[in-house]
Amino acid sequence: MTSRRDVLAGLGAFSLTSAWLPRPAVARNRASIAIIGGGFGGASAAMTLRTVLPDAKITLIEPNPTYTACPFSNLVIAGLRSLDQQVFSYDGLRSQGIEVVATRATDVDPTQRVIETEAGTQISYDRLILSPGVDLIWDAIEGYDQSATQRMPHAWKAGSQTTLLRDQLRATEDGGVVVMSVPAAPYRCPPGPYERASLIAHYLKTEKPRSKLIILDAKDSFSKQALFEETWETLYPGMIDWRPGSFDGRVTRVDANAGTVFTDFETLTPAVSNIIPPQRAAEIAMRAGVTDSTGWCPINAQTFASTLQPNIYVIGDATIAAPMPKSAFAANAQGKICALQIARDLAGLPPAPSVLSNTCYSHAAPEAAFSISGVYGTDGGIFSSRAGGTSDLGASADMRAREALEAVDWYSAVTKEAFG
Repeated sequence: MTSRRDVLAGLGAFSLTSAWLPRPAVARNRASIAIIGGGFGGASAAMTLRTVLPDAKITLIEPNPTYTACPFSNLVIAGLRSLDQQVFSYDGLRSQGIEVVATRATDVDPTQRVIETEAGTQISYDRLILSPGVDLIWDAIEGYDQSATQRMPHAWKAGSQTTLLRDQLRATEDGGVVVMSVPAAPYRCPPGPYERASLIAHYLKTEKPRSKLIILDAKDSFSKQALFEETWETLYPGMIDWRPGSFDGRVTRVDANAGTVFTDFETLTPAVSNIIPPQRAAEIAMRAGVTDSTGWCPINAQTFASTLQPNIYVIGDATIAAPMPKSAFAANAQGKICALQIARDLAGLPPAPSVLSNTCYSHAAPEAAFSISGVYGTDGGIFSSRAGGTSDLGASADMRAREALEAVDWYSAVTKEAFG
């Protein structure tokens, strides 16, 4: 097993050198490149394209006027952070000459290379990057539709759902039970539900110490499991009851009006229900013809080009990129590499070899965090794991505190890189 020190040594950002793109090729290209989705992947791709193709027309299509980040939003749910700290403007992209079109992309014609928008306009492209994120699959759990989210929030897309879940936790009486459901993989941010469970447990321990949390999990194992379980036993003994899929952990039905959650063998009526449903690539990816029967987008790992449609690239949570996880760190790295490979393609150059990395930090408490890291090769257009590691079990409080500070530094760096 590669040591954690070795893994972290390989996680530096790549440099935009002539090995990637000769300077003459940079200067003369005036291609039109459209990007759908203004999250970590799309914004990072736009910024990198502006650097390597200063004469290109770059258009980012995003319906939301600002971006509300999911990383660190579990701290908002636990009352440890303001939602305002999660919101980022697109003014930094505009200042770099990137056109930000505030509308929703509704369709893509890959043959004509045209995007239809909700505003009734058409946007043409030479190359298209899709970074659309995920859609929640309504009714995958019987009774859980969009209207049910007002009683049983998912909070898996940061914003009003985040504060709704926070406010429900605040309103519940001491001694109330909180239920969280976790879907089968794949879904956005594999460790995210368990970080949320830890921080909800912190809130309950601090404010409502007679309460408890039940995690109903469709899976039998999860990311960073040993680290989370060690934390739960140490910091929140008796407060978290994790029930795996093989032990009646799968939620089969909900009744939002009655506040009930059903498994195969049990009916629960908790004070708060956080239902995280299954997910798939956002609808625009399907409309563009880049999803397969799984609902996700197959890609060439070296270039991020869709294997189903020409001149379209897919990055971020919508991709099939296993073993690389669906995370903000991954989306940022993929956006940068994808932009560089597009620049090479437009210059008539072959794809360049690349190695990508990912680090996911999880807060176990306000000043305690741990992480999992990986390094991934893209040989033959297929992702492969080259190295990986996690934080040490049994680490001191000081070590966990240092990782919490590392998480803050990473968040500051990645948001600045993506949004300016």
